[in-house]
Amino acid sequence: MEARVVAAGRGWQWIVEGFALFRKRASVWIALTALLALLWAASLMLPVLGSLLFNLLSPALFAGLMIGCRALEQGEDLKIMHLFAGFRERAAALVTLGGVYLVGTILVFDLVLLNADVPQLTALLSKPGADVETLRAATRGLAFALLVGATAYLPLLMLLWFAPLLVVFGGLAPLPAMKLSLAACFKNTLPFLVYGAAVLALWLASSLPAAFGAVGAVLAVTLLVASIPVLFCSIYASYKDIFSARSLSSRSSTNY
Repeated sequence: MEARVVAAGRGWQWIVEGFALFRKRASVWIALTALLALLWAASLMLPVLGSLLFNLLSPALFAGLMIGCRALEQGEDLKIMHLFAGFRERAAALVTLGGVYLVGTILVFDLVLLNADVPQLTALLSKPGADVETLRAATRGLAFALLVGATAYLPLLMLLWFAPLLVVFGGLAPLPAMKLSLAACFKNTLPFLVYGAAVLALWLASSLPAAFGAVGAVLAVTLLVASIPVLFCSIYASYKDIFSARSLSSRSSTNY
């Protein structure tokens, strides 16, 4: 299996195609997103262990959403149980990807803490009459640490962007899937830049109604919530575009 290079403008088209998939069963997509958010919130109730477990299982949950995208595209129905469909297809490989993501996230977080003097900034913010210059220096240090963290997180994101789909749809083992995902992202830097800029612009536009009172705030939250499943669907669209639809399994997903 090889990743092909697509035109820069395809980055926007992924969002368009993602919205088309979302629109087919918008209510179910929102319900799936809400359930995923509830699972994440529940994981936070278990200090440390809950977050670790959620990160470990997140590729399998994500793969389930991608299987749901395939079902919709093949004329089947989207179901709530699609969220857990990844646990029925290559579960061990998907959990392995989750382990890589978990370790990578911990390393990135440690890197941020290493470059940011969080205790000093916290002490300054809680101290009345703190020196402005000292506060500015601490804030700049935190901004630099976050930039370092974002830079370190990007390769991890690229490793795992397509990996769950390559495992489930392409039948690849975790390591080859991650290597191919990284290569595909590098090959398509321009469309991903367009995609990222478009997602950011749409999120900013969605948040604008919040400036117009309570009704506007409700509208902004609604738009932002709806944008999350569109984002999931757009990832499926990007996979199809770069790896072609032939890499998708033709197996029916009606049992989920």
